[in-house]
Amino acid sequence: MATTRTPSKSRPGPPRGTDPKPAAPQRLLADNRKAGFDYEYLDQWEAGVVLMGTEVKAIREGRVNLRDSYARVEKSEVWVYNIHISPYSHRGYAEHEALRKRKLLLNRSEIRKLIGRTVEKGLTLVPTRMYLKSGRVKINLALARGKKAYDKRETIKKRETDRETRAAVKSRVART
Repeated sequence: MATTRTPSKSRPGPPRGTDPKPAAPQRLLADNRKAGFDYEYLDQWEAGVVLMGTEVKAIREGRVNLRDSYARVEKSEVWVYNIHISPYSHRGYAEHEALRKRKLLLNRSEIRKLIGRTVEKGLTLVPTRMYLKSGRVKINLALARGKKAYDKRETIKKRETDRETRAAVKSRVART
């Protein structure tokens, strides 16, 4: 004779509709701050990168530079150029080329959007940040338009006024 089990009213674990795992923390590995000064970001995507083992280890050591790097769409694939990854300090026989082109991993629909938008005059793809997410190296890729000289001067002026107002507020708070 089989016994039937009555279902319990409370389910173990988190309630339905909630994510059981918290969001994975991101560890910033490299930042392209000059791109923020030279370009105006229109749209951004997160892309994975195809890397060799020594490249990943060197990136984790902080031996990466995003300055002057850019991305292109070639034959329905996105490639990033001029990311300088210095050799890994404890390398053995395996070594990688520092400035080789590297493939970015994006969804097909995202690549189609990029193809449509990069053909517009004056738009380019710029890597803005490189970070670790769940143990994987990711790149934040921005569709950007180059700034003119007067736009750059305007950015500098805005930054200076923001700095002055923060200093004034800080001094006012310190007096009270």
